[in-house]
Amino acid sequence: VERSERKIDEQRTEVTLTATDPETQLSVRCVAVKYADFPAVEWTPYFKNNGAKDTPILSEIQALDADFRRPAPGDFVLDYAKGSDTAADSYEPRKQIIDAKKPEFRLNNFGGRASYRTWPYWRVSWGEAGAVFALGWPGQWAADFKKSGGDGLRVTAGQELTNFKLLPGEEVRAPLIAILFWKGDRFRAHNQWRRWMVAHNLPRVNGEILQPLLVANSSHLYNEMLNANEQNQIEMIDRYAEEKLPLRYWWMDAGWYVNDGKWVNTGTWEIDKKRFPNGFRPITDHGRAKGVKSIVWFEPERVTQNSWLFENHPEWCLAPADLPPSLEYQGEWRLLDLGNDEARNWLVNHVDGMIKKEGIDLYRQDFNMDPVFFWRANDAPDRQGIKEIRHVTGYLAYWDELLRRNPGLRIDSCASGGRRNDLETMRRAVPLLRDDYLFEPSGQQNHTYGLSFWLPFHGTGTRFTNKSAGPANSVDGTPLQEQPKFDPYLFRSQMTPCLNGCWDLRSKDFNYDELRRAIAQFERVSPSLLGDYYPLTPYNSGSDGFMAWQYNRPESGEGVVQIFRREDSPVVSAKFKLHGLDAAAQYEVENLDGGKQTVSGQQLMEEGLEANTTEQPSALLFAYKRLD
Repeated sequence: VERSERKIDEQRTEVTLTATDPETQLSVRCVAVKYADFPAVEWTPYFKNNGAKDTPILSEIQALDADFRRPAPGDFVLDYAKGSDTAADSYEPRKQIIDAKKPEFRLNNFGGRASYRTWPYWRVSWGEAGAVFALGWPGQWAADFKKSGGDGLRVTAGQELTNFKLLPGEEVRAPLIAILFWKGDRFRAHNQWRRWMVAHNLPRVNGEILQPLLVANSSHLYNEMLNANEQNQIEMIDRYAEEKLPLRYWWMDAGWYVNDGKWVNTGTWEIDKKRFPNGFRPITDHGRAKGVKSIVWFEPERVTQNSWLFENHPEWCLAPADLPPSLEYQGEWRLLDLGNDEARNWLVNHVDGMIKKEGIDLYRQDFNMDPVFFWRANDAPDRQGIKEIRHVTGYLAYWDELLRRNPGLRIDSCASGGRRNDLETMRRAVPLLRDDYLFEPSGQQNHTYGLSFWLPFHGTGTRFTNKSAGPANSVDGTPLQEQPKFDPYLFRSQMTPCLNGCWDLRSKDFNYDELRRAIAQFERVSPSLLGDYYPLTPYNSGSDGFMAWQYNRPESGEGVVQIFRREDSPVVSAKFKLHGLDAAAQYEVENLDGGKQTVSGQQLMEEGLEANTTEQPSALLFAYKRLD
């Protein structure tokens, strides 16, 4: 085995181990990174044929195959989560005990999108220690957990299907594996993980991560972008400025391109000049002059009939096979093969040209299909898994090249909501919309509760309630169907690091003071949303009881507590024990609906923060700071 080492920066060292079989000339290279500031390590395996003939078949490749041992015989606890599924229980925390009764357990996603139905991150505990794991593989994966003797657990994980030969000179990679070890309790485990994610994984522009922010769109007003045009997009940006709402990005979503009248007709990536005769530049320049950047939606991998790619480059596209009945509608679609160098180079040049020409600041990529049925249909029997590998590496290379050519660019990851948010993707993008299940408050609370264990930065949509209160006049004088009414319970249920406004600001009659006050509160507490996370109640999928959590920044002594009393809860008062405070310090705790008190850290952690509310449902928001 050959070993080389290089220092990436002050905290990271890359170690490369390479071994070559002299008979087949197959080399295995493992590129690992060890961290000085966290008990973490990661690695990515590569396989290369250095010979002049095909290799033997490589099958059942496991990027991770390791035994973990307890200091004494006992069980192992696996904490994992449901993935994104356009449902109220997306990201629901789940638990499995690996013991003599259940010695084996498997996790895997569905359809080839990494976080669809099962989340590709998990935590294993043995006593008061354990490890947090993550997969970097925006494809189809599987992980197995098997009891090994009385004190051991064998964990294997990797691409779900590999059975292929390598051609002369060919190289492929396996999934990235990241492991962070911990000792203590579960709070220490997931907060070490969150801190590692912030320090070493959240994408940066000029060294800075994206801070919590307000973005907005008009998709719910104009049938996505099908009824949008240059004039109404500029008018909406102006309305945010007129109402003094601190908008950071204006979001233009699906349907702006040439299509057959439906936004799902993707594959012609040209701006529809009937609606946008001057392209996007007048809109993006107008926004930038008001301090508002732009987000533009693309879905380059899905190619449908009656599109430019479908008609002009069928050789770049993959057709599916063996679709299950629930996915038969995808049979007419094609997958743009990002493993095809010619196709990927065309896409890079085309999208890069649009980013520069149209002044796009944040590139949003969606993915509304299940690619595994397209990959596997196009693999030969002795090349199973190759199309997937080529597409995965091509997808990552496509993003890397866009980022290289546009140093200030940011990327938003979307795949029917949050269905492709593995670690490799999260190192290049953030999920501004974590799931397509929107606006229902209990579901939004559940999403925040579950996802915050794993991802510090995520977003969701927010809007007014649709309770009618008589007709309202729009900006142009025409009546709206309903008078919007602000609902603080709904707003606070949707309060995430990225707050995506779906409000109809055409209304003149709304009390915008309420909205400005709510957004000001969000801005006040939002820095804490990237801090340590502590659930204060069990996960609750019902309509009764309370749901509560705390975000804490011990370095600054600040934090926020969110408490929700659900609509059928009979309880009007409860106490919630806080975490991570300085027991000897005094804290000023402010109810942002009114009232302050000074309480010791010891009292808040041992006796708890009292919440009283007679409203049903209701949302309480507390901000606290240490008094130095």
